Amino acid sequence: MTETTESVRQSTPRPVGTEPLDALARLESEAIHIFREVAGEFDRPVILFSGGKDSTVLLHLAVKAFWPAPVPFPLLHVDTGHNLDEVIEFRDRTVERYGLRLVVASVQDYIDDGRLEERADGTRNPLQTVPLLDSITGNKFDAVFGGGRRDEERARAKERIFSLRNSFGQWEPRRQRPELWNLYNGRHRSGEHVRVFPLSNWTELDVWRYIQREAIELPSIYFAHTREVFQRDGMWLTAGPWFGPRADEPVQELTVRYRTVGDGSCTGAVLSEAADLDEVIAEVSASRLTERGATRADDRLSEAAMEDRKREGYF
Repeated sequence: MTETTESVRQSTPRPVGTEPLDALARLESEAIHIFREVAGEFDRPVILFSGGKDSTVLLHLAVKAFWPAPVPFPLLHVDTGHNLDEVIEFRDRTVERYGLRLVVASVQDYIDDGRLEERADGTRNPLQTVPLLDSITGNKFDAVFGGGRRDEERARAKERIFSLRNSFGQWEPRRQRPELWNLYNGRHRSGEHVRVFPLSNWTELDVWRYIQREAIELPSIYFAHTREVFQRDGMWLTAGPWFGPRADEPVQELTVRYRTVGDGSCTGAVLSEAADLDEVIAEVSASRLTERGATRADDRLSEAAMEDRKREGYF
């Protein structure tokens, strides 16, 4: 190649829209494509929204996918009744800011009217499946967006982006369909629905870097703060009105943060001084445990705990 030819090649402007994408931009583009694909294929989609970091990123992507039009789907939260106040306040504020409809399925309501029984250990994460499936059936939702990622846990690692659920809401791994490139099969029979995971190919670190790049607001519990906690089974749990320490579990005031949002009785905090995004990203980069492995007691029941729950209809 001559010097003149090389000079012309370098000075020729790249056509609009053909600039190379960095890793985060590629993940964002894939997720936005998935949102638009679902909007075109399904009649009644819904977005699962707990106020946690993954569902907040999911909502942010949905806003970008349809801007300047509003997000054309409602939100659904399965409320265990054991959520931290900061998370519920953030959830309600976010819903109001975007002007969206929020459907709340309350585990407490199911316990109060006898449809569910309180567990002996006091945890409620396993109790979310019935209210979730009832809400999907009652509202005739045919596509349910979730914030699950493949790096979180082995059952989620093998699940497709479009994950078919049968008429009982159950996941059958053997019925999973091939997914080639960006071709997604949303076909389903009456009574079935599809769980859709636009963040499947993201990692926890990708999520945090995207939050930083997009300046996405999160609940304050994701950053270091002082909290009264007690230790059980190697995890720091919040002493709350629904759940307390045993006699041999002293309450301590420590500086902690949460890596994931869940039922307060089985979701632990981690000791941390990471008070801003740069510090959180540095901490996550150095971690050798996923957020679920480090902080979720319900995933420690067995090696197949998550898959067993997903087969029953869990998130």
